Amino acid sequence: MSRRPEPRFDWFIPIDGDGAHIGTRRAERPPTFEYLRRVVETAEAEGYYSLLIPTRFANGLFEETAPLAETWTTVTALAAVTRRIRFLVAVRPGFISTGLFAQMAAALDQISGGRLDLNVVPGGIQGDFERLGVTMDHDKRYEQAEEFIAALRALWVKPEPVVFEGSTIRLKGAVVSPGPVGDGPRFYVGGASPRALQFAAREADAYLAWIQPVDDIRALLERLRAAYASTGRQSFLGLRTHLVVRPTEREAWEAADELMSQVDERVVAQRQTAFAGTQMVGQQAQLRSHVQEKAPRLWNGISRVRVNLGTAIVGDPQQVIAELLAYWRLGIDEFILSGFPHDDECRHVASAVLPGLREAIRREP
Repeated sequence: MSRRPEPRFDWFIPIDGDGAHIGTRRAERPPTFEYLRRVVETAEAEGYYSLLIPTRFANGLFEETAPLAETWTTVTALAAVTRRIRFLVAVRPGFISTGLFAQMAAALDQISGGRLDLNVVPGGIQGDFERLGVTMDHDKRYEQAEEFIAALRALWVKPEPVVFEGSTIRLKGAVVSPGPVGDGPRFYVGGASPRALQFAAREADAYLAWIQPVDDIRALLERLRAAYASTGRQSFLGLRTHLVVRPTEREAWEAADELMSQVDERVVAQRQTAFAGTQMVGQQAQLRSHVQEKAPRLWNGISRVRVNLGTAIVGDPQQVIAELLAYWRLGIDEFILSGFPHDDECRHVASAVLPGLREAIRREP
């Protein structure tokens, strides 16, 4: 058996805003560049491997018209003021010309010294794509995403004109010069539908799952590995989760309650409208009300006000370590973590959880 890689621990850039309370009309800590820079510099100083930055078309944690930091502009500025930490940038294919995006990504990779990876996101909650005039259906978006990755790889091979004829993407002599550093960005792909797993098996360098109970993740990874086996490719697995960690379990659950204690019902109504009829299998899993019946340490209360991932591990440090270790045993080698507020919890998790988790992994046979 080949030796598993050292586990990677990543953090999150809160472009919706931040604070000790979520689901309010406005964030206690607005997503200014100064605040996001502080979060990123803290994560770099604490030794995290990478930072996930989402792409949104409206605020997905507070009232939908609340301030939102635009992804590409923000991450470019943050890359320029950091030196080591990587950036995993979520991108929605089709909103920027693929040839132009290839130039933009190559430029950012050059600016950062080769620290860019891409999380390609074909799906979206109800009405999200439509905000900007895109009405492509679920399966067609995945077809477009496959062509998007294939076209980027073709454009980055060498600085020569590329002709690409797909059903959704067409290039007639597009050029990228200079290209990315070295082999260029790695592609991360998520999703839980059969179409998403096929997409990952064909194109992903890493597969990223939202946290669910261990048995559910085990079943998901079995389906994923079957899809990879059909392509002859190897999978690299990541897990995305929130954490609520306190010195005792009681304090952790009190902190979870406090986090949601000032929720504005207008925000709840906006999220319910967005989630109604969603085709996203992963989003449906986040909304299940009975998650704690299967996994007492998991809490999906955040999903009441947050689009996409809404589940956290709640407990004292040893309980959280035990939970994360169980997912590592399933084959997860990269953990994208977050906690509210992100600046404070970045340091807290780095000291209270990560050393013990690394040691527990080292002790595993």
